[in-house]
Amino acid sequence: MADQVNLNAEKREGIGSAESGRLRRAGKIPGVVYGASQDSYAVQVDANNIKDILRNSASQQILVNLQIEGAKEANKLALIQDIQHHKISGDILHVDFNAVQEDSEIHARVPIELTGDPIGIKQGGVLDTLLHDIEVHCLPKDLPETLQFDVTDLGIGDSLTIGSANFPEGVSASLEDDVLIAIVNETRASKSEGGSDDAEDADTGEESEESSEG
Repeated sequence: MADQVNLNAEKREGIGSAESGRLRRAGKIPGVVYGASQDSYAVQVDANNIKDILRNSASQQILVNLQIEGAKEANKLALIQDIQHHKISGDILHVDFNAVQEDSEIHARVPIELTGDPIGIKQGGVLDTLLHDIEVHCLPKDLPETLQFDVTDLGIGDSLTIGSANFPEGVSASLEDDVLIAIVNETRASKSEGGSDDAEDADTGEESEESSEG
């Protein structure tokens, strides 16, 4: 399961694009905390701190222990629900924190990591990945950083589906069981090689018939 990380934040009163721009120039990122049957309120976090958290995680939906200066509840467990980036520079513009309860299920998108080399690749196939992340629901303590699925045993034509994947205990997908995660497909090269063999067999058969007739 993913480790929860601490993140310092400050409650802020100023809102609007001008105030947000001032914060970013000062090395802060504006954000908002909502959820868990509470009124939403604006916060600010250190830009370098949030960048470090994202850099060290495979996912962007991360559980953090918010330590909020100026708030009624100084400590708040929250999921980084959404991050807005600048379209050109990629800089972080805004962060949404969804406050959660430890004993209530949460929904989050978790990256998929396929492990192993499918036997189908050795047979001339290619592994096609159809899903790169999955929305799951679980208790906060069970939220994984990544979902690792072993595809070693997949031959040509075999697939990994939601129903056949081994999810960690306490974690369930929000998708139907028949949704494909990955499949090993036959390549054009392997198909053409098979076709060549068939053609050679047919030519050999024709030559044998001609010889017998002669």
